[in-house]
Amino acid sequence: MSGLLSGVKVVELASWTYVPCAGAMLADWGADVVKVEDTKGGDPARYLVSGGLRPEDSRVNANAVMEIGNHGKRSLAIDIKSADGREIFGKLLAQADVFLTNWLPAQLERAQLTVDDLRAFNPDIIIARGSGQGQRGPDANRPGFDGTSYTGRAGVAFALTPDGVEFPFAQTTAFGDLQGGSTLAGGVAAALFHRERHRRAPIVDGSLLAQGLWSVAPDIAIADYYGNDGVPKWQAGDAPNPVVNRYKTKDGRWFQLMFLQADRYWADFCVRIGRPELSDDARFTPLANLTANKSEATALLREVFAERDLAEWSEIFQAETGAWCTLASPREVPDDPQVIENGYLLTLTDDKGEEFRTVAAPIQFDETPPEPSRSPGHGEHTDEILTELGYDWDTIIDAKVSGAVL
Repeated sequence: MSGLLSGVKVVELASWTYVPCAGAMLADWGADVVKVEDTKGGDPARYLVSGGLRPEDSRVNANAVMEIGNHGKRSLAIDIKSADGREIFGKLLAQADVFLTNWLPAQLERAQLTVDDLRAFNPDIIIARGSGQGQRGPDANRPGFDGTSYTGRAGVAFALTPDGVEFPFAQTTAFGDLQGGSTLAGGVAAALFHRERHRRAPIVDGSLLAQGLWSVAPDIAIADYYGNDGVPKWQAGDAPNPVVNRYKTKDGRWFQLMFLQADRYWADFCVRIGRPELSDDARFTPLANLTANKSEATALLREVFAERDLAEWSEIFQAETGAWCTLASPREVPDDPQVIENGYLLTLTDDKGEEFRTVAAPIQFDETPPEPSRSPGHGEHTDEILTELGYDWDTIIDAKVSGAVL
């Protein structure tokens, strides 16, 4: 753990993945993040089945999505609607630096957790809110997941769908949530810095809609500048620049070229792939000719890359100074030497002693990966946190009997 946020206390009242993964990043950076859950079942993400995968088929006793978005936190299970629960929650907020939530404006108002209510508990608390559509406007109280607010409404699916295909781009699990959570965590860090310098606690707002717009900002800007539907599209595998494209290898894998300065790399590239005669072929040099004859060049390169397996191409390109990569599967990524050497994964152990890996926050400090940490069980730290707040055991037991805490 970096420890940069050591001493910072975050109270998280949030579920699913978008806002919780912001809390996980803050925990990776050293903050003490208390995840407040209800007493009945906790975060519904605990029971989410991703992509139809059955938990009983997993080799480990862990919830992959919960681990990503909640590792490093402590869980407090309380009923904040009860008098005793609200008192506990108020004491927790009074000691906190940040209140992190994905509750919508109307929900916060019904729960008497508006900005004024929260500041009554703690005038210096930073309030960070993540929503589907933002805090203002006619749809501020509409629910939003990344599949709707980010991928659909923000134009991401449209921008990533090639012309002529039957179905639009379909995202994978938490595709926009994790990006949005990263941005929100950065906003919290900026707010903490501002409060330290200027003695004022800002309100931090992020939304999946805003994150989606940012993700396809070039398309949106170009659409507005040119009066079209964004960056021109092409069929998959038929890029305007043949050396900014992907090619299928003999063993059915894919090899990605990213030579944005084609003239700089073209001659050496042709030698490397065993076609030196193409180096000065007037059809393909300079770049203007290469793009004008892209169909012919692409067809040639498809034939070339189909002659060798992916492993052989990877070896051939080791000395290449232009950008390239193989298209890795999620199963291969954890064994990438760059991933391992940079500590981009956390190796954890489940309650059966089985090791499993999950992804760490993408920002490190002082070249130090975060310490491995599990996500908490539902209400796992209730007693511990109440004790820290000054409650004695008799009071804690009474709160459990009344249902105020789990």
